[in-house]
Amino acid sequence: MVKGPAGALYVDDGGQGGLPVVFVHSSCGSTTHWEAQLAHLRRHRRAVALDLRGHGRSVAPKQGDISIEDLASDIAAVVDGLGLQRFVLVGHSMGGAICTAHAGLHPERVAGLFLLDPASDGRTIPAEQAAGVMQALATDAWREVIAEFWAPMLAASRPEVRERVLSQMRATSQAGARAGLGALLTFDPVAALRRYPGPRLTVITAFNEEPGSYQRLVPELPFRKVEGTGHWVQLDAPDTVNDLLDGFLATVR
Repeated sequence: MVKGPAGALYVDDGGQGGLPVVFVHSSCGSTTHWEAQLAHLRRHRRAVALDLRGHGRSVAPKQGDISIEDLASDIAAVVDGLGLQRFVLVGHSMGGAICTAHAGLHPERVAGLFLLDPASDGRTIPAEQAAGVMQALATDAWREVIAEFWAPMLAASRPEVRERVLSQMRATSQAGARAGLGALLTFDPVAALRRYPGPRLTVITAFNEEPGSYQRLVPELPFRKVEGTGHWVQLDAPDTVNDLLDGFLATVR
């Protein structure tokens, strides 16, 4: 565990050598979503994954409203606590937004930014719709609300992947889920991406081609598309993600 700004943060740390890679999961995810990538990379280098506040084995947040930049401070606490001076960031979905925020705030320490189906710009969601979602996430039916929203993004996934993702969601604290999803509604990914000049790649699926998608908002952002998977690409196609990650890491000095 590492002391974080809002409580203790669980860290899965292993491997030696090379430039460290730090993994950040999606909303209602955990370090376990990166098992295949951690095992793959740790044969040659150090690889670290953290549970964000209110997720996995980390402490749930006490305050209600937080920002993506607040969540990025969880990354800062972990890399500082582990003594990592320079590292590559890998983030999935909401974790992609959080990694983008951290890279924009600390570009000198981020050697590369690998985004896996990052969450779209939440500011493109109509205010009335966003308010309705946040109200629903404050009720006892919040798990059902998230499961319904995720259903299309899990339709192409194998049954065991769907159950794994939904089981992890049900184990997440309501405070953590609501705070993280709410933070996406106000985050400006464009400004953060343009503050980071280092190597970047976003890997997208069919669910990430909306007007608010990062590669649409920042046309100079390189991207690759993976076909035939759900949103949780690292669980649906771990070997594909590992190959793409290896290729990206080969470009990072």
